[in-house]
Amino acid sequence: MKINNFLELRDFQKIIIEKEAIELNETVLQRVEASFQFLKDFSKNKVIYGVNTGFGPMAQFKINDDDTHQLQYNLIRSHSSGIGNPLPEDEVKAAMLARLNTLSLGNSGVHISVVNLLKELINRNITPLIFEHGGVGASGDLVQLAHLALVLIGEGEVFYKGERKSTKEVFAVEGLEPIHVEIREGLALMNGTSVMSGIGAVNAYKANQLTDISIKLSCAINEIVLAYDDHLSAALNGTKRHAGQQKIAEKMRNHLSDSKLVRKREEHLYTHFEEQDKVFKDKVQEYYSIRCVPQILGPVLDTLEFTEKVLEDEINSANDNPIINVEDQHVYHGGNFHGDYISLEMDKLKIVVTKLTMLAERQLNYLLNAKINEILPPFVNLGKLGFNFGMQGVQFTATSTTAESQMLSNSMYVHSIPNNNDNQDIVSMGTNAAVICRKVIENAFEVLSIEAITIVQAIEYLGYQDKVSSATKALYDDIRKIIPAFSEDMIMYPYLEEVKKYFKNM
Repeated sequence: MKINNFLELRDFQKIIIEKEAIELNETVLQRVEASFQFLKDFSKNKVIYGVNTGFGPMAQFKINDDDTHQLQYNLIRSHSSGIGNPLPEDEVKAAMLARLNTLSLGNSGVHISVVNLLKELINRNITPLIFEHGGVGASGDLVQLAHLALVLIGEGEVFYKGERKSTKEVFAVEGLEPIHVEIREGLALMNGTSVMSGIGAVNAYKANQLTDISIKLSCAINEIVLAYDDHLSAALNGTKRHAGQQKIAEKMRNHLSDSKLVRKREEHLYTHFEEQDKVFKDKVQEYYSIRCVPQILGPVLDTLEFTEKVLEDEINSANDNPIINVEDQHVYHGGNFHGDYISLEMDKLKIVVTKLTMLAERQLNYLLNAKINEILPPFVNLGKLGFNFGMQGVQFTATSTTAESQMLSNSMYVHSIPNNNDNQDIVSMGTNAAVICRKVIENAFEVLSIEAITIVQAIEYLGYQDKVSSATKALYDDIRKIIPAFSEDMIMYPYLEEVKKYFKNM
């Protein structure tokens, strides 16, 4: 794939998930070179932040010409101060791609060696060691991006062929040379929102997976309980002007199009009934976790689509400081590195993923509670009641995991803490927001995995294998390849992990 003008999130998926190699369009290389040469000439005899000044609250200090290159190295090394768990390799690769893309816009004044080396690291699956904890997301992801810059200057550590190794050792094996620090390569690499955006791009991809899985499981439950289909109708959902709700309802109708289990209200409750029937045997309406899926998942889908738009806008924007404008022949100082856009979207995304998880937990409870579903044994226990336990044990896991996501859904966006001698007096906490969002997404996969196993056990008990829709039957068959029908109690955690892997690779 050629990097040129605009990267869509689908392009991220091709490069990060499908490992498609990238090339730099000649236009990109010319643009980067023109930006570098302009800054080199323009910065002579002028005060430009981060070129011949200190950083942050020390910007008032003029740096001697002989020290400007060392200044960049000092910045990178001093800010390589992250701690905690290393970021997963797919998120780091996404962050590198986001940084490469914004530097390719020609607004950063970097030496061409920067974009070339970033391209090589991505294509060769050399992943810099970047930690979860560090940046506050105001001058961008300063600490996390410092770890990326550290690798680009040939220092620090990387993950390479499954092992954590020194950058120097891996560069020697691969025949790679560190970048040339010429003017502001350290600051240009570190000032930006690329880590929060990269994590955000991976989060959005996984949230899309979760939404599709939730739709499939919700459809299957509608089949299990022989639900009436009018709550999914275009006529009903069309009376609400929310695109997400209408899309979810349409997806569910398509999924259930050949089901032999969902019913038409007009064929049952709208037919003749005896006057003495004061209490109806059939439910007139299903519980909300079954009947209101379009209204619950609709906001999830709408939020996700807006988040994707914000991510694409950010990834394709110049988000460092200062901004080099070759066309205007000017250098503009400002705050494009501030991460509020991404921070807010990660908060919103984790909230809707938590709601999706809560929906799954309630649907699970409905299946497990024989008193409310009235069609299944307690805990969908296919063994001997009182002696065997069915899905009783895993419900505790689903409940506790959902509760954790509810707690994690408190906003990070509003938790600004001034720092940097109060130079950064209001910050975004964008990378923290993205990391916590990722945790909520991981939790959702776990709860949906438990729900899926319960659903196939319910289909087994009711003997509905040949009556469910073809889409549900395909899901049933896939889950059954992982975990067989069981009546005797089994150790469940290996199966939960395998179903989770299956969902993440769908």
